[in-house]
Parts: sequence; structure tokens; C-alpha cells
Amino acid sequence: AVEAAKAVGYTGAGTVEFIVDADRPRDFFFLEMNTRLQVEHPVTELVTGVDLVEEQLRVAAGDPPALDPDDPPAPTGHALELRVYAEDPKRFLPGPGAITRWEEPTGEGVRVDSGYAAGDTVTPHYDPLMAKLCVWGPDRDATLVRARAAVDAFVVEGPKCNLPFFTELLAEPDFVSGRYDTGLVARMRA
Repeated sequence: AVEAAKAVGYTGAGTVEFIVDADRPRDFFFLEMNTRLQVEHPVTELVTGVDLVEEQLRVAAGDPPALDPDDPPAPTGHALELRVYAEDPKRFLPGPGAITRWEEPTGEGVRVDSGYAAGDTVTPHYDPLMAKLCVWGPDRDATLVRARAAVDAFVVEGPKCNLPFFTELLAEPDFVSGRYDTGLVARMRA
């Protein structure tokens, strides 16, 4: 990823995406580069301790990044992000509406980035993302335990919401084991 950014003279926040062959983990393939922060940036922040928004603003202001791209911080622990949407948890169709109750989870390793509260309305005119529920733990198992507790504690009433799907996902053996692929949801819904 660093070599790709250097090859095009890129400076700033960005994401280089690859796909990995689960059967041959040394075989990975370039997908794309996004020249911006992406919605998943809290996962990187949680495992590195780096505020990527601050770094992006620093570079945009003409200051050098605080990080040396040739010596990035070593990631620690395991992080996971669940996007909380106003959508049907079975068919994933948008489900806008007025939010009558909103309670965000708290606790060690739990981060919620949101822009909604009780009394707000999710309209059909924009993306129905309500919050990003991000969870960190020292390893995958601890992260999954925290994620389950956070999903159970997150209350959204009013619009349809995909939190029940996350309850299913976090109990799905293939997901729990970490041996899943892009067909997982289709298999869960079959």
C-alpha cells in the first residue's frame, strides 16, 4: 500500500484495498485505492491508536504528517465495525422513520460514531446509515464478546434497524471462526 501511494506521489489519507485468497494467504490482489478516509477508518484508529482525521487535517493544512509512512505503528488487538442502518434486518431494504428511542452502548473497547438521537428522523432521501458501532479487544474472541454485548445494549426504536442481523451474524459459526467469505450473508439467508 505504501509503495502504491509512493508510486503515484500521493500524500494524504487514503485506503488501498486488497483481496486475499483464504486458501493461499500469501496470494493477495489489488482492488482499488480510495483517496480519502473511508467509513471503516475507526477500525484502523482502534488498532493503531492513530487519529486519522487529525492526520488528514494536518496534511491538508500543509503540515507534515506526524506518522512516518515508512515506520507505521504496529497494530494491536482486533477491531470490528458494524454499520447500524435504518433498514430491514432480513432483506436490507431502507426503513426510514422517526427515532422514538435511541440508546448507545458504552464500555471498554466500544466506540459509537453517530449523528442521530431520539426525536430525529431518518429520511428516505439519503443513505440510511445511523451509526458506526466499533469494538476493539485484545483478540478476536474478546472483540466478539464485547460486540455481542454492545449490540444487545444498542436500542433503536422507530425506524427499521439492522441490529437484529448483527445478533445473528455474531453467532454465525463461520463468522465467529474468521473463516468466511463474501457469500456468507447469502448462505445465512438461504
